[in-house]
Amino acid sequence: MKVDKLSVSFDPDLGDAVRAAAKRSGGGVSRWLAQAATARLRAEALAEFLDTWEAEHGELTHDELAKAAQELGLAKSAARPAA
Repeated sequence: MKVDKLSVSFDPDLGDAVRAAAKRSGGGVSRWLAQAATARLRAEALAEFLDTWEAEHGELTHDELAKAAQELGLAKSAARPAA
């Protein structure tokens, strides 16, 4: 498998927290950071999609967000907050 090696710099406290989180997850720092980056990119893509959808169809209502959260099994606090 081809990989892209990156060099990153963190504040020491953040570096410690990342290493601890990676250890708790049972994987290495590279895997933990790759998963974190993937999650962030997905969240940004979803936010961009929702912004585009709302620009074309109008803002999602509180009821629509609550229904989506319920169907996805998410806590109410996980629903998209108003901008």
